[in-house]
Parts: sequence; C-alpha cells; structure tokens
Amino acid sequence: MIVKTKLHESARLSVAPMMAWTDRHCRHFHRLMSQETLLYTEMVTAPALVLGGAVRLLDFNAEEQPLALQLGGSDPAELAKATALGASYGYREINLNLGCPSDRVQSGSFGAILMTQPDLVFSCLQEMQAASDVEVTVKCRIGVDDQEPRDILPKFIEMVQSSGINRVIIHARKAWLNGLSPKENRNIPPLDYSLVYQIKHEFPDLHISLNGGVIDIESARDALDLGMDGVMIGRAAYQTPFEILSRADALIYGSKSGPDADVIAEQMISYIERHLQSGGRLHQVTRHMFGLFSGKPGARFWRRGLSALGAQKSATASDYQTLLKELSKISDKRPEFEVK
Repeated sequence: MIVKTKLHESARLSVAPMMAWTDRHCRHFHRLMSQETLLYTEMVTAPALVLGGAVRLLDFNAEEQPLALQLGGSDPAELAKATALGASYGYREINLNLGCPSDRVQSGSFGAILMTQPDLVFSCLQEMQAASDVEVTVKCRIGVDDQEPRDILPKFIEMVQSSGINRVIIHARKAWLNGLSPKENRNIPPLDYSLVYQIKHEFPDLHISLNGGVIDIESARDALDLGMDGVMIGRAAYQTPFEILSRADALIYGSKSGPDADVIAEQMISYIERHLQSGGRLHQVTRHMFGLFSGKPGARFWRRGLSALGAQKSATASDYQTLLKELSKISDKRPEFEVK
C-alpha cells in the first residue's frame, strides 16, 4: 500500500521539467494559476553543480513550492553530492532524469541511455537516497531503441523499486537515441498508455504518474479515475497554461479554481518590476506568458504585444502595463471555463 504524503497528493498533477522553459520565471507564473500542482525545475546536471560550482541554478522563490529538482547524471558520487545540495536549498523532491534523449545528454552518459544500464541506475539511486532525507524519484521512458518495452520495463521498474524508490513518472513513449531528434522523440514514437497502466497494476505499492501526450485537464482527470496515481503534463501546460492550470485545483484537488487570466497578468506586474530592478530584462519573464489568453479573443493581440516588447532591450514594467490596458479594451477577451 502506498503511504501517501502531502507531496504525493501534490503529484496528482505536475508540470514536466522542460529545458529552456520551466525556469524560475515560468514557475512563478504557473504558481499563480495553481496553488496545488507540483512544479519541476529544468534538468540541472550533477557535474554542473558538483564540479562546475553552478549552484546559482538551484535558486528559486519560496512561493514556487511545492517544487521538485530534476537532476541529470550517471556518477553515483556526483549525484549524491548534487542531491545533498538540492536538499539544502529546500527542494521537496529530487528527481533523476532517465528519459531525456538529447545528444548532449547521451554524450554525458545520462538520461534515457541509462535505461540500458540498470545496475548503474541502481547504484545512483541508492547513493542519492543515502545523501538526504528528501524523497528521490525517477522519470523514465518505456524503453530505448531496440528494447522491447513489455519485456524490459517491468524488470526496470522492479529494480527501481528494489532500490528504495516509491514514486516513478513514466513517459509512455520509447526513446529512439539513434535516428530521431529530441523533438521527433516527443511525437513520433507511439504512445503506449496500456503498458503504463499494466505497470501500475503490477506494482500497486508504487506511486506512478503517467506522462506523454496529455493535452488537457480532462484527460488528466480521466487517467486518475482509471487508476493512475498522478499525471504529468508537459508542452500543453506551457502552451495553454491558463486552460490547464487555472482549473487544476478544482478538478484535480477539489479546491477552488485559480484567478482569471487578466488578474494573473496583473499579478505579474510586481514580479516583473522586481526582476527589472535586479538587472533582468522584461522578455526573460514574459516569454513564458504567450499562452495566457490562448483560445480567447485578444490572444493574437497579446502575443504580438509581448513579442514586440521582447524585442526591446529597454522595455519596462510600464510598457507591459500599457499592453494590459490596451488588451482590456478588447471586449469579451476572457470567457469563463466551465468546471465540469
């Protein structure tokens, strides 16, 4: 039986770690829409933290919690040190990336390629768990290249569980390290949800989240109703954040919905002002906000306005506020979403 914790409850829905997307500005923006959803950092490599001293990559704001750190690496000792660093910064979870198919990750001998080295993964996971009391989790694919997922995945998950891990996120696609680009790996390999459901049936004591191809909050709720412990949404949560995250607290956690989209846009003003005062640029924040009004009248005006501001190195918070005022003149820009 799964011993449920507050973090396990948060993990009923999570936003996937996405390189160049889920930075601290993105996470602040997402948190305004959902107080409950578990958020993840971009992948941070253990060598960058341990050997490169890039601990600035661990910085986050307290309001981003609940928040998990995703690590990439293949050296057990380095991963243990990186885990300890992440724990000292206050992350609620440390996740090991066993699913990324990029060339850069392969050359570092971590990510999806580690699914071909289960003994090494076992050592990494044990060392990470010994390094701190923070929960360690795994995010993996259903297989790699010529592996037969229905043969290897149950054995791989059994190994993960035997290492002491209690929570796993499974991307329901193979990773083709030879022949497909990282972008193609997000779309071309077919989804096999039935295998992930089978794994959940075979490992009832593991908290298992489904990842891959989930495009709306209704699909996430359906997966939970069918027995999954959690659902992780990636690109859809980034591209249409309001439609998914503003409804998540009500539909997934049984609490109240997030604020309206125009309220969220206004709430970002104070954050933008602080960022600019610290020497940052407006675009570093607003580049994550293009999808806020997606599907509503005014969405194109919003995107064009943010794009124009992003091209100006000297754009200010006042410029952003002017854009909001112009947007408010567009009638019926924000139809309500019905919570079913």
